[in-house]
Amino acid sequence: MLTTIVLGMRIHNVSPEAAFSDPGREYLASEPGVPLRCCLRKSRADEPVWLCRYSPSSGKGPYEEVGPIFLHVECPDEPSLDRLPVELLNNPRILRSYNAAGQISDGEVVEPGSFDRAIEGLFNNPEVDSLQIRSLSHGCFFFAITRS
Repeated sequence: MLTTIVLGMRIHNVSPEAAFSDPGREYLASEPGVPLRCCLRKSRADEPVWLCRYSPSSGKGPYEEVGPIFLHVECPDEPSLDRLPVELLNNPRILRSYNAAGQISDGEVVEPGSFDRAIEGLFNNPEVDSLQIRSLSHGCFFFAITRS
């Protein structure tokens, strides 16, 4: 299930192969309900996943962050990269904007149902190059958004 398209937006997911850049990754044979950054949905029972460290490309220098993410071991789905994935946006999330130099420009907590408006509002600033959606409780990276 997906929301309406936010015009001029592109979603950036994380390839399952990113797990292999983390030698400390953990294999989990079944971890239902975790947010998957590859297909942008929650995991189902008996779907093997990786828990690994990941650094999104948006932040640079002192704004570069590394944190835990979940990825399928073998991803069965292709996410829609022009629509917001509702399954990962059913709780309040942190929305951060970054400039082209990779510095945080702005950030806000966004409630379910308000993501389209918040994204459009942040992209009204011409200096905003990209956005990150993050967990409110743990700060973990979910996905990035750029202008298409």
